[in-house]
Amino acid sequence: MRLGLYGGAFNPIHRCHLLVAETVRNRLGIETVLFIPTGDPPHKPSSDFIPAAHRLEMVRLAIAPSPYFQVSDIETRRPAKSYTIDTVRELRAIYPTDTQFIFIIGLDAFKQIPSWREPECLLELCEFAVVSRPGFLFKSLKNLSILGIEDAAPLERLDAGQGAVQEVRLTSGKSLLGLPIPPCNVSAQDIRKRLKHRQNLENLLPAGVESYILKHHILGGGSSH
Repeated sequence: MRLGLYGGAFNPIHRCHLLVAETVRNRLGIETVLFIPTGDPPHKPSSDFIPAAHRLEMVRLAIAPSPYFQVSDIETRRPAKSYTIDTVRELRAIYPTDTQFIFIIGLDAFKQIPSWREPECLLELCEFAVVSRPGFLFKSLKNLSILGIEDAAPLERLDAGQGAVQEVRLTSGKSLLGLPIPPCNVSAQDIRKRLKHRQNLENLLPAGVESYILKHHILGGGSSH
């Protein structure tokens, strides 16, 4: 089985998150995409960080219409700070040994992987589906020695928007699967700002999520219409 791992704050989850997950699932033939919301910050949460219990429930509501999406509370139920490597190892112990893990991530976040905990081990445990992000070039990944990319041609094709998927082999023996996708101009930060100022959400959220936010007055939501 090919299992997509889609982690993030989902603060809150919005339609672009769903678009990315469905695009990657379709192009790579992934049977299931597992959404993994992060837990609460280990220090005092900032005023615009929605509590984990709410974020988890909103993901449940957002993905409910899709039979290919599931949600995991593996990180939200941890009392301490979660590291991706710990999550992947725990999931490896749960799923069958022949499960192929494909970690779904934006290019901007993937560029930070050298700073993650045990990045070399993580690159050995997962394939990475890396999605294009406005203002970032795939070619810049050639400069990350941890990846060991020798041929920049596939990266240049990605930057040119050529093809649905470009596979790049990594030193770890796994692959980077680059996916150029059209930009989706919705951000969780903008949504939080709109909620605080009680502005119209303009169909930025799945219907169930918007209803949940208004019902629970999250970040001041409840008077945006």
